[in-house]
Amino acid sequence: MAQKRVKSRKIKKYRKPLNLNIGMMIFVVIFIYVVICVIMYFQTSHIVRYEVKEGSLAADTVYRGIVLRDETVVYADTAGYVNYYAWEGARVALNDLVYIVDETGSLNEELESRYLGENSLSDQELAEFRNEISSFIHSFEAAHYEGTYDFKYSLKNTVSKLANANILQSIDDLNAASGANIINRSNAPATGIVAYWTDGYEGLSAADVTEEYFDETKYEKNWMANNSLVEAGDAVYKLSTNENWSIVIPVDPVRGAELQEEGYVKVRFLKNQYESWGQTKLLTNGDGNTYLQLSFTNSMITFLSDRFLDVELIVEDETGLKIPVSSIVQKEFFLIPEKFIIPGGNNGGDSIRRQCFLEDGTISTETVEVEVYYFDSESREYYLDSSILNSGENLYDSEGQETFTVSKRATLVGVYNMNKGYADFKQITVLYENEEYAIVKPNTKYGLSVYDYIVLDAGTVRDDQFINQK
Repeated sequence: MAQKRVKSRKIKKYRKPLNLNIGMMIFVVIFIYVVICVIMYFQTSHIVRYEVKEGSLAADTVYRGIVLRDETVVYADTAGYVNYYAWEGARVALNDLVYIVDETGSLNEELESRYLGENSLSDQELAEFRNEISSFIHSFEAAHYEGTYDFKYSLKNTVSKLANANILQSIDDLNAASGANIINRSNAPATGIVAYWTDGYEGLSAADVTEEYFDETKYEKNWMANNSLVEAGDAVYKLSTNENWSIVIPVDPVRGAELQEEGYVKVRFLKNQYESWGQTKLLTNGDGNTYLQLSFTNSMITFLSDRFLDVELIVEDETGLKIPVSSIVQKEFFLIPEKFIIPGGNNGGDSIRRQCFLEDGTISTETVEVEVYYFDSESREYYLDSSILNSGENLYDSEGQETFTVSKRATLVGVYNMNKGYADFKQITVLYENEEYAIVKPNTKYGLSVYDYIVLDAGTVRDDQFINQK
């Protein structure tokens, strides 16, 4: 029986007709428009205005400096146990007794065998301890904890001073008992202030100071302890032989030049809030950095135990119009002598008379009103915008007797004022500035006034650009 063929059928998917919805079309158009606006917003420089106000800037006036003095290190002549008679900070004259050297240690045994008593200190001696402790408490800073060790050794020296008052009473007895001079006296080789520490900075001059000397992680201070064993040639003390001393601080070259021009600057020592006037001297040392030397003629003994000091320079804050540094720009102008500027134009401004050519080729003159951006009272020249003049043009004076060829240019520092709806350059005189703000001289003829609006970022506009203020 023959099989019946089944005819295959191809099934096609039914496509719905495109149904354009007017609401959907409007949504798509709006969406595309919003995307384009967002892209343009992020690709366009935005002009932000800033309102000029009065203000001040305080300069960074706290510095950490290195103390320099005239210091002479004294070395031991003989070996033995050293006992100091003069105390830290004492002023000794030539040949005054400073310390004694006990070659055998018998003097120390003699002193230890004596009973000094619990109440052996006088009221004056106790007051000296209290003053020293009080001074340390008021000047202590956790950031400079190493000062605690200085305080420790200072107290030891004070104790030695009080105890050594009994030394001289025993020296002659011990020498007589031994039949020889086993205890030797050492006198001061010059007049000066005694200090019992060294650090290798004693011969340092202000011109030799470099950045590495300020690295306190590598700084080492060596104290001389009472009753310690020394060898011949060891350092036993030092003398500060001059009341004149100085502090060297690292400074910015511009700021340093300003301080040197002052001659003297008032200095506050943060350790004890003491104030003094220091003479300024600017230095450019071997490492290429700039340093300021502050020289003093008094109070050296107050900081005898210090090599590093924190000081504050007391200078007046600059006050004036406060503007952002980002708003400052430089612009080039033509310089025109005073006699070629005609004051009082039709609109009350200034004007110039310049050479021009008529249609028939004859030479003539025309009067053009100009905007003056600055007047230099020393050179007697006006600054005119280069957009209205061309190099090589001839100008006439008010009487038409003399001519001047435009060529000389100069640059002014200023900002873009936007009070009139466009970027209008205004010259400024910067009194002081830091990384963010500048103080501008107020009440200048061609400058800014309080409550003016300026462009916050000068790089976002061009000269005479119209600005939409919202």
